[in-house]
Amino acid sequence: MAYLLFTCLVLYVLSICSASPPNFVLFFADDLGFGDLGCYGHPSSLTPNLDRLAAGGLRFTDFYCTSPVCSPSRASLLTGRYQTRSGIFPGVFYPGSIGGLPLNETTIAEVLKPLGYATAAVGKWHLGYGANGTFLPTQQGFDQYLGIPYSHDQGPCQNLTCFPPDVKCFGLCDVGVVTVPLVHNDKIKQQPVNFLDLEKSYSDFATNFIIASVKKNQPFFLYYPSHHTHYPQYAGTRAAGHSLRGPFGDALFEFDSTIGNLIATLEQMGVINNTLVFFTADNGPELMRMSRGGNSGPLRCGKGTTYDGGMREPAIAFWPGVIRPGVTHEMASTLDILPTIASLAGAKLPPVILDGFDMTDLLFHKGKSKREAMMFYPIDPNEKYGLFAVRLGKYKAHFYTRGATHSATTPDQDCSDFAVLKVHDPPLIFDLEADPSEHYPLPLDERPDIQAVLVQIKKVKAQFEATMVFGESQISKGENPDLEPCCSPGCSPKPTCCHC
Repeated sequence: MAYLLFTCLVLYVLSICSASPPNFVLFFADDLGFGDLGCYGHPSSLTPNLDRLAAGGLRFTDFYCTSPVCSPSRASLLTGRYQTRSGIFPGVFYPGSIGGLPLNETTIAEVLKPLGYATAAVGKWHLGYGANGTFLPTQQGFDQYLGIPYSHDQGPCQNLTCFPPDVKCFGLCDVGVVTVPLVHNDKIKQQPVNFLDLEKSYSDFATNFIIASVKKNQPFFLYYPSHHTHYPQYAGTRAAGHSLRGPFGDALFEFDSTIGNLIATLEQMGVINNTLVFFTADNGPELMRMSRGGNSGPLRCGKGTTYDGGMREPAIAFWPGVIRPGVTHEMASTLDILPTIASLAGAKLPPVILDGFDMTDLLFHKGKSKREAMMFYPIDPNEKYGLFAVRLGKYKAHFYTRGATHSATTPDQDCSDFAVLKVHDPPLIFDLEADPSEHYPLPLDERPDIQAVLVQIKKVKAQFEATMVFGESQISKGENPDLEPCCSPGCSPKPTCCHC
């Protein structure tokens, strides 16, 4: 009876909202581990606003990104398609990358634009810059953009200030390229960026976008892919020194504070009850940075690997009065966000193969997820090896395993780059409900039930790979130093003269 009453309430609320289409705010953290948030069990993280969203929303325990590194994961989030289809492999884009997310790929913003949505992106893009900003968000369905168009370590940072009053950034970052720029729409606003003021600039930009959209009575989509908590961590005066976790914790707290500011803006503008807020992250923690790299919680390894620590992420869906508070153990993915937003907005799906599923039943009714399987590609996928792993239900089979530099320094020898590619025939099979750390492979001998699971997993794998057509690799197109963003294009000598 209670379930029926709640179902009626949801339908009633949505029927009211149909006169005013729902808004969408999508937060995407960077290099964040499954165990990094307070609401996911970290004892010293300071994340009061995310904890509040988790307490008042739906918290996922089995939510996956599609790649253990940045660019491919972002491509899948925005297109609802595995990165192999769009060609966002191997690895990530760089400042001078020739390629980018193909303009014929349809992003969430482009799905919503025909319905009159205002769209804005703020933060880390990392899907290509290109000649004259060819691949910037403003070319991919976003009306406005403010951010660094790639990772903020992809430029020299040894002389830049990351914490007040003048604590220099930890490490060298990339050298021999331009310093990281702050781009507004398609123009460079500042180079190098001022890290101490960056988060405030982002928060103000996003706040103003929400206020302006509401005043115009225009539905909106705000995409906020943060730089936090990627190396090198940074934070301004309002966050530095406030957490118990040092630089990583301060960076995380700064992002959490911005989330709190934007939730407060939604409340003040009277649209919080007509807005789906979704939080997740692009990939697991960069364990090679040790305490500055994040925490996988109970999961194995981290960034760069196809173990769950590299691709299983915290995720929270928040919509007061519509999504009931609780926890779901159903499987879901960043791939599912585009179809879900399209369904809620009444938008048409792009006429291509999508790998995502509509999550509305799961979000509103805590029902079963439509997602039965999750595919795991390495950072350098190719058609010869195909999938490294497949999860079906609670079982995950590893056909190949390999460590990564990103996950070095951990006691687990299978995580580091010294753990070279291993072929597993038969594959290693884990029960992720009983063994989320993927330490104890299930025996096949005298276990007809597990043998049957393996048969089904192989069938699902074969069916999926039969539909997979690899797109032209955009990252393999290489780099051209002349494409690196420079606020003084004709200056010399580059890259040091690119300063404004």
